[in-house]
Amino acid sequence: MSADGVTGLRSAPKVRAALTRYRVMAWLTGIGLVVLVLVGMPQKYLGLFGGGDSVVATVGVAHGWLYVVLLITTFDLGNRVRWSWRRMILTALAGTIPFLSFYAEHRNTRAVRAQLGTPAA
Repeated sequence: MSADGVTGLRSAPKVRAALTRYRVMAWLTGIGLVVLVLVGMPQKYLGLFGGGDSVVATVGVAHGWLYVVLLITTFDLGNRVRWSWRRMILTALAGTIPFLSFYAEHRNTRAVRAQLGTPAA
């Protein structure tokens, strides 16, 4: 066990910071995808409220960039807590399916907090 009480992990404060970054990006990416799929796409393809071209264009681009940052934060956190490549890839893919990023964030947060020995909030 290391001096900070974490077995096999790098610096606990850096892991906590990486977890916070990952959580923020998972939520922002998830919200962007839900808005895109549940608001923009129906507006665009069902012709509601004058069409959703502007919503799809704006939110779609924002979600794309947020997803790229989510990939980076997932890789950063995964390296710090020594996730398998399989877990990192599945976590990254969760940002492409509506609502799944929220579930993945919840599961991953619990797992990392358990590794750190901190209580679940």
